[in-house]
Amino acid sequence: MDICVMTLGCKVNKYESDAIVYNLKLSGHNVFDTLSKADLYIINTCAVTSEAEKKSRQMIARCKKFNPNARVMVCGCASQHNPQSFKEKGVQFVGGVAKKMKIANNILSKAKKPAPVPLRYEDTMIAQASRTRAYIKIQDGCNNFCSYCLIPYLRGRSRSRGIVSIINEASQLPESIHEIVLTGINVTDYKIDGVPSLYKVIEELDKLGKRVRLSSLEESITNEDFVVGLSQLQNFCPHFHLSLQSGSDSVLKRMNRHYTSAEFESAVKLIRKYFPLASITTDVIVGFPGETDAEFEETKAFIEKVEFASLHIFQYSKREGTVASCMKDLAPEVKQKRFEVLNEMKKELNLKFIQKNKHGKVLVEEKQGEFYVGYTENYIKCYISSKVDLTNQIVDVKIKKPYMEGALCKIV
Repeated sequence: MDICVMTLGCKVNKYESDAIVYNLKLSGHNVFDTLSKADLYIINTCAVTSEAEKKSRQMIARCKKFNPNARVMVCGCASQHNPQSFKEKGVQFVGGVAKKMKIANNILSKAKKPAPVPLRYEDTMIAQASRTRAYIKIQDGCNNFCSYCLIPYLRGRSRSRGIVSIINEASQLPESIHEIVLTGINVTDYKIDGVPSLYKVIEELDKLGKRVRLSSLEESITNEDFVVGLSQLQNFCPHFHLSLQSGSDSVLKRMNRHYTSAEFESAVKLIRKYFPLASITTDVIVGFPGETDAEFEETKAFIEKVEFASLHIFQYSKREGTVASCMKDLAPEVKQKRFEVLNEMKKELNLKFIQKNKHGKVLVEEKQGEFYVGYTENYIKCYISSKVDLTNQIVDVKIKKPYMEGALCKIV
């Protein structure tokens, strides 16, 4: 059977989709993840914003254009949140965030109701890695309950994967994989027997000789022991994506974020004490309910002071069922203008960060036009001209000058 698996949303969804693809291939199906004609479409949906949920539903129609007679199955956060809206689209299977791997074993199923969210980590997935990099999921769920976010209600409470299972998956990766990215809904909350243990996982993976990179982190994890420990590892990539959301303390309080801007700044300073050239990136939400001009100016000033390497900017999206959904929303044009202001700041910050760096070790992932393209340990996208095939190699480079969203580099 020809099966197309489409993914919307975060790296956790991507990992889970890759696991579905791998499992279906083992069952003898022809499986792919680019939108084209298929007998069956599996859509792994996202609900982080209302726009993401809308795109998840629209994907059904896009699939049907390739084959009107194809069966469609959905899973993920959007179908967990609002299964009825997917039933109305005529899909044959409506799953949620749980038991995604059962799709591979029940492709003829006509279930219309998502399974209950599990109380313990569902350790049923192993994804097939790409040519250069492997994502490994170590955690699911979230206990933070930020006032704007639906994810804790959809993914459930935080639960961690067993460390033995994580190391086993990593140990079985082919030699061609040079980098491991740890992912989860809130990897900061990774625990072993109820004790925070993210460093322990990184330390064990470091022994495998592959680069280790983290996905998004919370400010709370950046204590001296954690950062010093990371600085002593051989293969850790100094890229810290610390979720900020706002530089205004009053907005952070309304968001139910459990830190102040001063505490966040202290975390950044601690990282830079041991990793002077670390890439520190962040998420920012503009137009949160009640955000005044003065509060937005506080966020701008804070971003300038911290000098992030890059920003992921989102316009606030109202999600029914959250605390913030009861707050008065701002006008769309206000959100758009603030988004554009920060987007210009993002370009300047990225440029400054690249100019601070002179050398790096690049994991080359692919060839794009005349250049080989990959990322340094601190996540600078590098464009390298070479007559020799560099794909899937780690090379030392001199960073010459900014180019597009990254830098032109020369092999040392």
